[in-house]
Amino acid sequence: MERDPSSFLFAGINFNRRKFAGDFARFRDKKERDDLVESSSLSETAGAVEPEEAPVPAKKRKRKAVSGSDAVDGFSVFKSSKSAPDSAVEQKERDEDGHLKERKEMYRQMERDAILRKRHNIHVSGSNVPSPLQDFAELKTRFKCKSYLLRNIAELGFKEPTPIQRQAIPVLASGRECFACAPTGSGKTLAFVCPMLMKLKRASKEGIRAVILCPTKELAAQTTRECRKLARGNKFRIKLMTKALVTNPDLSKLRCDILISTPLRLWLAIKKRKMDLSRVEYLVLDESDKLFELGLVKQIDFVVKACSNPSIVRSLFSATLPDYVEELARTIMHDAVRVIVGRKNMASESIKQKLVFAGSEEGKLLALRQSFAESLNPPVLIFVQSKERAKELYGELVLDNIRASVIHSDLSQIQRENAVDDFRAGKTWVLIATDVIARGMDFKGVNCVINYDFPDSAAAYIHRIGRSGRAGRSGEAVTFYTEDDIPYLRNIANVMTASGCEVPSWIMALTKKRWKKHRPQRESISTKPKDERA
Repeated sequence: MERDPSSFLFAGINFNRRKFAGDFARFRDKKERDDLVESSSLSETAGAVEPEEAPVPAKKRKRKAVSGSDAVDGFSVFKSSKSAPDSAVEQKERDEDGHLKERKEMYRQMERDAILRKRHNIHVSGSNVPSPLQDFAELKTRFKCKSYLLRNIAELGFKEPTPIQRQAIPVLASGRECFACAPTGSGKTLAFVCPMLMKLKRASKEGIRAVILCPTKELAAQTTRECRKLARGNKFRIKLMTKALVTNPDLSKLRCDILISTPLRLWLAIKKRKMDLSRVEYLVLDESDKLFELGLVKQIDFVVKACSNPSIVRSLFSATLPDYVEELARTIMHDAVRVIVGRKNMASESIKQKLVFAGSEEGKLLALRQSFAESLNPPVLIFVQSKERAKELYGELVLDNIRASVIHSDLSQIQRENAVDDFRAGKTWVLIATDVIARGMDFKGVNCVINYDFPDSAAAYIHRIGRSGRAGRSGEAVTFYTEDDIPYLRNIANVMTASGCEVPSWIMALTKKRWKKHRPQRESISTKPKDERA
């Protein structure tokens, strides 16, 4: 008896019918349908096909029938219960594809943002930080900025955003709170005024809508001028809190869009003149580390509480941002974005810094006269530690027929403004000052800053020399030191090395001393006999 050779191929194969019951049932249904198709086709073609040839076309027809049944199974003219799950699956797949594309685009955008931030040395922290600006034109496409503001920015000579403007403007324009640290002269004023004007949109009669706090009257006046320049072409009411305005008997109905003030004057206006700040939408603390010093903390706290609008956007800006200021900022801010340009508490890299050992107070005056005799390259700004020493140095330079002026707290507001204006206009070559103008004051083209008296902190040093080398210009900073200043020399040397300046190795080997206020009792600058001094 002959055996089928193919039977050896499947010998020993045993299918688990219980395990694959579903598959067997499916193929059984399909086989029954195929048999029906086969029987009908055989009955139609019985007369034409020979009996011995029948099995061959049956197999062919069987394959066609299987493919045909698949096609019928997948497509139905009528809506059936089977089509609903298929369409749901397809919709789910399309949604997943869409989400996948969105995620990929989001990751690409994050990568582009990271590259741009790295290029401009911008460091951010916070959740969902808005993308930095490529250029000012993005203000119109991303934030619907009015054309007058872009025109004013161009007229003021801003061709492209500075690093702090690239990141801080999108953050504030998106309604996020922000505390930012950037070197002096890097355009921080534009960084907080521009989004403020964008959000306020147009002038209103609803009272005070934005407040900017500055530590000094000079900085407040300068910020007011810059605000008005940027708002030119719109009817915003931008006011400076002057002494005359504070004496107004009732400030509850003051119509103002942006109010710029020092903390003390605003505190008096709220407490005694019933000023209403409940509608304030934006609060900016400029030079925030100075504002949070012990003498001003209570006033700042009073102003912050008076700005009771629940949707208010607060921001802090400074060239130096100590840790204690960050901690205070986090207590009053919600979901804030932290923006640091360069290294935290670093001087501008465009300033050439130098330390000069003068030995004694007499040696400092000799070194100053010698440097002026060799090359006086005005305008020059000289910082001293007290108003008495400012008066004494002014008297000495006047004797040398040098066009000098002096500014300190004993002068009236008009005298201080005149001294600053004459220095800006070039009428005076040298301006002697205390730290009253060390913060925020923008002098165009100061060639040299001289620290005649050693600064009392690293922050004071950064702000002093920051009056030079502004807006990308180069500058020079010279710091005189005596024997009394050597213990604190390492503190300044660290700032110098961080900004790329060379410092002698023996200075870097000194022990860094923790200081509070380094203001030693110094000998008089004046060379007049004691009985002739005023």
